[in-house]
Amino acid sequence: MREKSQLTTLCYIEKDGKYLMLHRVKKEKDVNKDKWIGIGGHFEEGESPEECLLREAKEETGLTLLSWQFRGIVTFIADGWPTEYMCLYTADAFEGELRECSEGTLEWVKKEELDKLNLWEGDRIFFGLLAENRPFFSLKLRYEGDHLAEWSLDGERKKDDRNFCKCRHNFGRKPDRKCGKQGD
Repeated sequence: MREKSQLTTLCYIEKDGKYLMLHRVKKEKDVNKDKWIGIGGHFEEGESPEECLLREAKEETGLTLLSWQFRGIVTFIADGWPTEYMCLYTADAFEGELRECSEGTLEWVKKEELDKLNLWEGDRIFFGLLAENRPFFSLKLRYEGDHLAEWSLDGERKKDDRNFCKCRHNFGRKPDRKCGKQGD
């Protein structure tokens, strides 16, 4: 049996100010159990990032993506796991009918409601980058268990500064008193 690729894709499909989110509640042994994530998965042998993206979108949602944007590369480092490299996308046009997913429950979630979901800490960082429409980025996340221990953005290491991912502007809200940035 061939070992799973450590290359993955993740996509946030957008519609009417919402992202299509997958609540991972159907598999017992799932590193993402009870988390809300985008759609995506591991590359199959010989696939390009776009081929993986399109296949995973169709398999998990029944939708065919028509327009997408490669937003960044995310490197995940976690104790006891091989390093994973994830190609992060957003998509804003698709066709087809949404269908049930074997990995969890699919739900359209308003962008301003994302911070209320059970998300990985690192996901909050890249939601912030997406909200500010940051050009292509490289994000490195190091986890100790389920806790984000450190991260770096475009090669610049960040201390244990969670202001970025906790700041309300990252989810399209009014300015946060600490940073003063505007939402979308």
